[in-house]
Amino acid sequence: MARTEGTSTQLDAGLVARVAAGMGAFAQAWRGNRAQWFGPGEPIAPVLEPEQAQAAGVAGRQMDYVTGLNLQTKPRTGYAISFETLRALSENFDLLRLVIETRKDQVCTMPWAVTYRDPKKKPDARCDKAAKLLRRPDGRHRWASWLRMLLEDLFVLDAPAIYVRQNLGGEVFGFEAIDGATIKPVIDPSGRAPLEGVAYQQVIKGLPAVDYTREELLYLPRNVRTHRVYGYSPVEQIINTVNVALRRQQFTLSYFTEGTVPDALGGIPETWTTEQIKQFQDYWDMLMTQDADSNGQRRKLKFVPGEIARNFKETKAPPLKDQFDEWLARVVCYCFSIDVTPFVAQVNRSVAETNRAQSLAEGLGPTQQWVVEMVEDVLERAGFDDLTLSWQEGEIIDPEQRQRVLCGYVAAKVMHPDEARAKLAMDPLTPEQKADMTPPPPVAPPGPGAEDDTEPKPGEKPGDKKPAKAEPTDEPTKAAAPAEVYVDAPVSVHLHMADGQVQMVKAEG
Repeated sequence: MARTEGTSTQLDAGLVARVAAGMGAFAQAWRGNRAQWFGPGEPIAPVLEPEQAQAAGVAGRQMDYVTGLNLQTKPRTGYAISFETLRALSENFDLLRLVIETRKDQVCTMPWAVTYRDPKKKPDARCDKAAKLLRRPDGRHRWASWLRMLLEDLFVLDAPAIYVRQNLGGEVFGFEAIDGATIKPVIDPSGRAPLEGVAYQQVIKGLPAVDYTREELLYLPRNVRTHRVYGYSPVEQIINTVNVALRRQQFTLSYFTEGTVPDALGGIPETWTTEQIKQFQDYWDMLMTQDADSNGQRRKLKFVPGEIARNFKETKAPPLKDQFDEWLARVVCYCFSIDVTPFVAQVNRSVAETNRAQSLAEGLGPTQQWVVEMVEDVLERAGFDDLTLSWQEGEIIDPEQRQRVLCGYVAAKVMHPDEARAKLAMDPLTPEQKADMTPPPPVAPPGPGAEDDTEPKPGEKPGDKKPAKAEPTDEPTKAAAPAEVYVDAPVSVHLHMADGQVQMVKAEG
């Protein structure tokens, strides 16, 4: 019995017994083995047995999700940042929008082809049929326009979704991109999308409108995490930077629209009252802003009291761009792996080209990989399980770079000259052009005793001409050094002339 001042309360005997038993168990767990004095103690036994945990979907649960998560009707409920906020930030910050559109342009303009996943197989009619499907995946938009819609939801929301449209016979004939902000993932007890049954719900006007299975809807976030149901988009990763940049952008806009500091300050006599100051200010503003011929009135001579003329002070305009703006640009461009050169101070050409190449390599690779995996899922739904999307080498725009690449391929015998000419939209070489490009064979010089090729003199027959004799000399006779002739050919060939005989030596090179 518990006693208080003037009253008493009878305690339940069962409650006392349970508390005592609990304290005893706690003391036993704390005491544990005498060899483990003040040791960690034995862990508390699981609430469920292994068989019960397996049956309830607790074993292997992905996350500790909120109880009743599937009962929520609005996507992204419980998150600090909503889909609407992410879209508003991406559409109002100019630099962020430019970066997103640039990345979309780079991906959508790259050439591609449908090939077999097995590199040993060559493309055939099945590849052409699958490529025809991808040229208009939804039957209305072309590849570039269709892909841009998915990339928009990928970069801003990380929630791209594709509806697999089927005809009455169950045959797939279209893949339509839908708003990922309206899709709410449904999870099973293990925290994952169910293999069968409803896996996604589309919320319209705040109410669940349509249920989708995993076969009916492709929900393809790129940056998934074990503790979250939704993805983590690049825009959400730099949410604080974008917020600061938006306010900086608004500050700059206000400088041109409203302004916070006047262009100049003019003093007035100290004896003027507040009413006099107001009257003079209204008079001056009227002269400067009157509708009729306002520009002309502004430039005319104005007479002001001497005290005002002596106390004139011009204010200095604040800097509209500094290192902080460049820092914001660097953070945004780094998040999307876009070259930051257009938004920062000028750098030398070599550094700019290196940054551009590095940005393309780092930024396009992950996005290209996501597109390939997305297309493979699409092709699997269409019955092309063994096909994939292969990115092709893009056309080189710079003429000098294109010349170096083609010449290198031809010199290494990777490409035939006619193939290189086809890249330049030129016809193959004609036999006459090939003959002009082939160097003539080397001609050996005449040896001793060879007939003179000069024309005979008048009255002299060609057969009557005798070879000229060498004039005698007092110097000892020296052996003629072998003559060497070098031929510009893929293999260096030396021609040696000795004793009237031509000897060919093939050198390595």
